[in-house]
Amino acid sequence: MNEVILVVDDDSANLMLAQKMLGKEFRIAAANSGKAALRYLEKHKPDLILLDINMPEMDGFETMEQLQGNDSYKSIPVIFLTADKSVETETTCFQVGAIDFVGKPFVPEVLLSRVKKTLELEHYHMHLEDMVKEKTQQIKDIQEHVIAGMANLIESRDNSTGKHVKNTQMYVKLIADELRERGIYQDILNDAYIHDLCNAAPLHDVGKIRIPDHILQKPGRLTEEEYEVMKMHTVYSRDIIQDIIGDVEDEEYVKMAQDIAYYHHERWDGRGYPMGLSKDRIPLCARIMALADVFDALYEERCYKPAIRPLEKVMDTILAGKGTQFDPIITDVFISMEDKLREILNQME
Repeated sequence: MNEVILVVDDDSANLMLAQKMLGKEFRIAAANSGKAALRYLEKHKPDLILLDINMPEMDGFETMEQLQGNDSYKSIPVIFLTADKSVETETTCFQVGAIDFVGKPFVPEVLLSRVKKTLELEHYHMHLEDMVKEKTQQIKDIQEHVIAGMANLIESRDNSTGKHVKNTQMYVKLIADELRERGIYQDILNDAYIHDLCNAAPLHDVGKIRIPDHILQKPGRLTEEEYEVMKMHTVYSRDIIQDIIGDVEDEEYVKMAQDIAYYHHERWDGRGYPMGLSKDRIPLCARIMALADVFDALYEERCYKPAIRPLEKVMDTILAGKGTQFDPIITDVFISMEDKLREILNQME
């Protein structure tokens, strides 16, 4: 017997009667007015409310309006109690959000049956919500695996075997967490933003699927014409993201994924591509991605260059890009993370 029922009625005899009828199977809380019920709800959340309509000062409909206007209360099922059995009153009860309607004087079997059925329906509803949440999470997990797999497939075309995807995702999270811990960009870097940022990072180069192999895998320096073709991967990435997840993912997540893919080759000084944006006109997610992307490209072997070692040499290169290629604040934070990075990289090797 865990369910709690709040009975709201200005007639003490009705409160005692409800206790007698329901007390053997449920815990009963009583309130003799709408205001008393609201005070009770400030500290407690019953499983069901039995609410009398005809009460002085604040009647049942007014009380119901208060319940419906509060996010903490409006999910609690309500059964109205009244001696007025007119069609108009019954219709109003359901219009204002009641689950059921029980007439007075109470018939014990009817009241108990209505209460049990309402609680059963509520439990079923909650179970369905839990199932939907579980299935939704399963779908999201599948989508993330598909996205990661697709990103790995694309990265493998330039012989990085998917390592770049995992590495950059890790660096993006490290940078974002460090910025938030230091109170930097705290108006943007909340849990939801960082979660979407990390999940979107693997798609940053998805447009490379449309870049010819002879350019993508070229071991030497690209010609100007080849470089122009390569730069188009940012545009392709933005468009592919819209095509593959635009209709199935959250709008904010899709926008972030597109911003990362489209703008992560922009530079702080405005000399990047594809739009030539500068400073904070470049979305924060893309500025974080830009640094993570370049760091991994320098530190790891690529088809056009050997890995750069030691770590200090890579950090010197990153520092040289402060205020020109990279956001200076993000650069300073990243440079200060050198010891943490060294420890992580040593564990990976």
